[in-house]
This record gives sequence, structure tokens and C-alpha cells, in this order.
Amino acid sequence: MKLQVSSIKFDADETLLDFIQKKADKLETYYDKIIDGEVNLIVEKSDSKSNKTCEIKLNVPGSTLFAKEQKESFEAATDEAVESLRRQLRKYKGKELDRAKA
Repeated sequence: MKLQVSSIKFDADETLLDFIQKKADKLETYYDKIIDGEVNLIVEKSDSKSNKTCEIKLNVPGSTLFAKEQKESFEAATDEAVESLRRQLRKYKGKELDRAKA
């Protein structure tokens, strides 16, 4: 899947980018018609340790799916966001199948 990753207020290293790409690629096992995606990695200025945000937007035929998670690490935030998108994709695919039957 073609994924555009933007890191805001810092430079993401190659291992983080590879981690995100591998996680996002797994979403194609749930729905193979994903067009592309955008990932924004943001470091928030706050006193709490959970200051790293991962936003993922997936473009699918006829819709856009979005997930945003804030955790202590980008890996944890990515895991949660991908899990949220997995649930959204399964629901979207179910609705698409229902429309095809009607």
C-alpha cells in the first residue's frame, strides 16, 4: 500500500517508518481495495508522557477512514490506530457486501 508519512516537529528514523509501513500493510488482509494512506506523527508539548500522536487516514473506494491515537511511544500509538482502522475496515467491508447483495 502506498503510504505517505509526515513527521511534525521531529525527524522520524527509518526503523519507525518501516514499523508503520509493516503495520499498515497488514490492513490489506482485511480489505484489499485500499487506495492509499496518510500518516501524521506529531509530538505534542505537554507535561504528560503520552505526548506522541499518530493519525492515520485511509482512502478506500467511496469513503475515507480515520484513526487518531496518543500514547507514550509512536509504536504504541500506531498499534492502537491500526487496530481501530482494522475494526473500521471490517465494518466497511460488511456494509459494502450488504449493498452488493441488495
